[in-house]
Amino acid sequence: MADSLKDVLLAPERRPEVIKDVEALVDAEVAEKSGVSGLAVKSGYALIKKVNSSFVSDAVDSMFEKFVERLEPFYADFKASGSGSFADHLVGNSSDVADALLGVTDERSAGSRRESVKKVYNKLRPQAKKHVEDALPRLGALIEKHIAAVNAG
Repeated sequence: MADSLKDVLLAPERRPEVIKDVEALVDAEVAEKSGVSGLAVKSGYALIKKVNSSFVSDAVDSMFEKFVERLEPFYADFKASGSGSFADHLVGNSSDVADALLGVTDERSAGSRRESVKKVYNKLRPQAKKHVEDALPRLGALIEKHIAAVNAG
């Protein structure tokens, strides 16, 4: 098993593929949203992608090291447990994992000089945790795919 997520996900030869996979994960998660709040998420996401088609990949890429850093303790705990899948481990710790990942965007928002950005982010943040928790099975599977590729090769 890979020693760290950093070794797997941030390797220069693998990183572009991982970023592409994360963008596909976000696309899939947004596509599955339903109801009134889902419609709002889908509409906002479509608008962002229309205005800037590379927004999601650029945003993921710019924060990716910090996301990996935040996931690293969960991976260490998973390896120490020696059982189950990493996806199951993330889901089993969903609240803590979501808070850890959203800590990256919390810091980014707090550091913004634009009050409008902070206001919108703070309004959306409570719903964001649920969306991140919902995405953890896919995220775990995505990471497992890349760990398996590194271990196989």
